[in-house]
Parts: sequence; C-alpha cells; structure tokens
Amino acid sequence: MTNQIPNPNDKIFKLEERTAVFGEEVIKFVKGVKQDNVNKPIISQLVRSTTSVGANYCEADGAESKKDFQHKISICKKECKETKHWLRMLAVTNPESAERCRVLWKEAHELTLIFSKIINNSKINK
Repeated sequence: MTNQIPNPNDKIFKLEERTAVFGEEVIKFVKGVKQDNVNKPIISQLVRSTTSVGANYCEADGAESKKDFQHKISICKKECKETKHWLRMLAVTNPESAERCRVLWKEAHELTLIFSKIINNSKINK
C-alpha cells in the first residue's frame, strides 16, 4: 500500500482502494495536528466523514439492489462534501497545515465529482 493518494490517471486505478487510501491519509495527517478544545471535535468529525466514504463505497459495491446502490453512493457523496467542510475548518484553526488540508480537500472534491457521475449514470441506466 502506498503513502500517496492514487493517481486517477493510473490505468490500474480502483475506487475502493482510492477511498481507503484517502481515509488512511487523513488519519495520518490528523495524528500530527495538536489536540486542543477547538481541534478535537473538528478532527473527530473529519475522521468519521472521511472513513465513512470508503466504508459506504464498500457497502455500495455489495448492494442488494440498484436503489440500495444509489443510496450508498449518495451517502459517499454527502460524506465527501462533509469532509471538505471539516478540512476547511481545520485549515482555519491550523494555518501551518493549510497546504496539506488543500491537497486533501482536492481529493475529497474529486471523489465528490466521481460519485456525482456514478449517481447520474446509474439513474440514466435504469
């Protein structure tokens, strides 16, 4: 397993791996952020939303119906959007980590776009 977020242009690219690595990268990142009264709840919410993306993607991959699949992918998208919010808040409370937050925010944004496309395609292919 790598310590970098996978390149979406990589031909062997897998979304399950990408979401797992994203969660791992956020966990590693927040371990280095100071744990004070302001950061603690932000970090907690960030880790929950980020790791939920991968967990819900795994659930979607094993969905029992098209409706279940669409629902789980919609949750993935919502969790990505929430992750972007918490990364923005963490960048404000930790200006020294703003660049790393931006990199992670970009990955969350790309995942949001991917999940949006999956949702749209699954509705078209009814």
